[in-house]
Amino acid sequence: MSQSLSKLYVHLIFHVKDNQTGIRPSDADRVYSYIGGIIKQKESIPVRIGGMPDHIHILCVLSKNTPLSKLIQEIKSNSSRWIKSLHSYYNWFAWQNGYGAFSHT
Repeated sequence: MSQSLSKLYVHLIFHVKDNQTGIRPSDADRVYSYIGGIIKQKESIPVRIGGMPDHIHILCVLSKNTPLSKLIQEIKSNSSRWIKSLHSYYNWFAWQNGYGAFSHT
C-alpha cells in the first residue's frame, strides 16, 4: 500500500481558565461554529461541538497530517482571541492550560 490511511475519532475537553463561567449561552453556537472552522482549516473534521459555559467538548476526526497537540494549540489560541473580540464581557477570557483527549470508536 503506497498511501497512509487514518480515521481517528477524538473527544477533546478543555475548560475556561480558573473554571470561570465563560461562554454565554447566547454566544455558544457562534463559538462552536468558529471552532469548527479552525478544525477544518487544520484538515480535520468536526463531528460535534458543544459544552457548558465553563468547558467545551469536541468530537472530531483527526487529520493524519496534524498532531493532536498542534490542533488543540490552534483551537485554543485562535478561539480565545476571537472570543475576546466578541464583546467587552470577554476581555478576561482564556482557556485553562491542559486538555483531555480520548479516542472514540
